[in-house]
Amino acid sequence: MKKVLVITYYWPPAGGSGVQRWLKFVKYFRGFGIEPVVYTVENPNYPILDESLMGEIPNNLEILRHPIWEPNNLIGLFGKKKKESAGFLNSNPSLFGKLAHYIRANFFIPDARKFWIKPSVKFLEEYLKEHHIDVIISSGPPHSMHLIALKLKKQLGIKWITDFRDPWTEIDYFHQLPLSKKAIEKHHLLEKEVLKNADAVLVVGNSMKEKYVKFNKNTLVVTNGYDTEFSDVKTELDTKFTLTHIGLMNSDRNPKMLWEVLAEIISENKSFANDFELKLIGNVADSVIADISKFDLIKSVTLINYVAHNKVVEFQKKAQVLLLLVNNVVSANQIITGKIFEYLMAKRPILAIAPKNGDLAEIINETASGFVVDFEERDLLKKTILNLYSKFKEEELSIDSKNIKQFHRKELTKKVAQIINSIAE
Repeated sequence: MKKVLVITYYWPPAGGSGVQRWLKFVKYFRGFGIEPVVYTVENPNYPILDESLMGEIPNNLEILRHPIWEPNNLIGLFGKKKKESAGFLNSNPSLFGKLAHYIRANFFIPDARKFWIKPSVKFLEEYLKEHHIDVIISSGPPHSMHLIALKLKKQLGIKWITDFRDPWTEIDYFHQLPLSKKAIEKHHLLEKEVLKNADAVLVVGNSMKEKYVKFNKNTLVVTNGYDTEFSDVKTELDTKFTLTHIGLMNSDRNPKMLWEVLAEIISENKSFANDFELKLIGNVADSVIADISKFDLIKSVTLINYVAHNKVVEFQKKAQVLLLLVNNVVSANQIITGKIFEYLMAKRPILAIAPKNGDLAEIINETASGFVVDFEERDLLKKTILNLYSKFKEEELSIDSKNIKQFHRKELTKKVAQIINSIAE
């Protein structure tokens, strides 16, 4: 069996999307002749916890843990410390918050986990001298994981696969950071250095590949995917015409056009008003709630805080329509939210507000799993919602999706195992 060392910050009991990708690959690796070893943090500061994911860790998996010092912990010395994910930045911070964001953006490059790089390299160098590893794999963000692997590559000459769950300098929130010109240049230099030195680069979509292949010809697409299989037993659908969104909804993902359209339909159609329910499951920004209230939709909204991953599938399969939103940012065509693949598994109609020429739209069209409306297509959005509602009233709201199996985590792990074997030879 080939042996790989996976360097990742996110690992159970971390919750959210960041942990899913490599937890699932590690879960299935042994079935494809790969023995994984995981290197992660001993004392992490995760914004979301999900203890249910602990049950998916393979038996007798070797997990290496090393302590980390995170500057975010200093915030607690000056006031109430709030766990905040990078893509969920406070859109209206205090003066202290603005200062903290500026320091974080310009002095902690590539991210606040930079202080884990040096001790991790030292720790792993000793480990690799005593244990045979065929390939190391770094998963980012946080991109400090790539810099750990980069130093090991340079010092030991070990084979290295770098995996980008999200892009580096083109990630959706990069434009929100108060970066100086010097800091931006440093990010780009580090990103290029990682790309050029890796033996292979994994990305989650074709648009990312087009960007990264310029720096590394061995850039390969391995999408995210779904894992849990739904039983064939028919699930009772929501009795209301539910439009269900699962996951984070930050200010960049705030679909003001949707709120306006829904408010208009409700005012024009009493039947729709009585039947409609908007379910938002996960962390929702205050600015989003404010806009929903502005359009007088709050009475139609059910807000549910973070739900354990093993419970999310129930909400997905019960939904009449699954709402999928892409951040309205410059790099929107590259965004493939991991939730799309679990939505596919639910086999309920998907309504996506996203670029029609983007990677997400390509997946929805290929699988015939729903409808894509671009950011400015207000009339089309209204027409699509009314068509879906009409089918709901006729009890014919369903979807006949196809080509979904390719996105199963086991199929994707097989692809990664083949890449590992090609690199290790």
